[in-house]
Amino acid sequence: MQIFISLLVALVLLGGGYYWYTSTQTPDDAADINIDLDANMPMNTGTPTNSENSNGTKISVDGSVSTGTKEITVTSTGMAFNQKTLTVKKGDRVRITYQNGGGTHDLRIDGYNVGTKVLNGGQSETFEFVANKTGDFEYYCSVGNHRAQGMKGTLTVTE
Repeated sequence: MQIFISLLVALVLLGGGYYWYTSTQTPDDAADINIDLDANMPMNTGTPTNSENSNGTKISVDGSVSTGTKEITVTSTGMAFNQKTLTVKKGDRVRITYQNGGGTHDLRIDGYNVGTKVLNGGQSETFEFVANKTGDFEYYCSVGNHRAQGMKGTLTVTE
C-alpha cells in the first residue's frame, strides 16, 4: 500500500510540474511561425461591402445613397414639442427619440407611417426610418385633440 501511495504522489508531482512548465512559456520560447504576406495585395473576402466617400456619404452595395444616421431627440412639455422643425437629408437613416415630459402623448409622422406608442409622462421611446422621400411632413401627437391644440411640428427632408 505504501508503494501505491508513493507512486501516486510521484505522478501528481510530475503532472503538476509539467503543467507549471508549459503554462509559464513565453512567445519567445515557442516555435517561430513565419507567414509571408504581401502587404500591398488586398484581401478579398468575397463579401461586397459598403463604401464611403470623402464627405461621409455612404454608398451601399445596392447603390442607394445614405448620408448617415441623424439622431434627434424631441421632448414634450405641456401641449407642445420642444422642436417645431426637424431637418434631415434624403437617404438619411433617422433615429428619433421622443421623451414625454408629462401627460399622455405620442409622436407620429404620417408621411412615413412611423411613430411611438402612447406614452405616459416620464417615458421615452425611439424609432427609426430611412428618409427616402423629400418634402415637408407634419409630426404630431395623435392623442385626443392634442394636434389641433398645437402639439405638432414639421419634418423637412431635403435633397
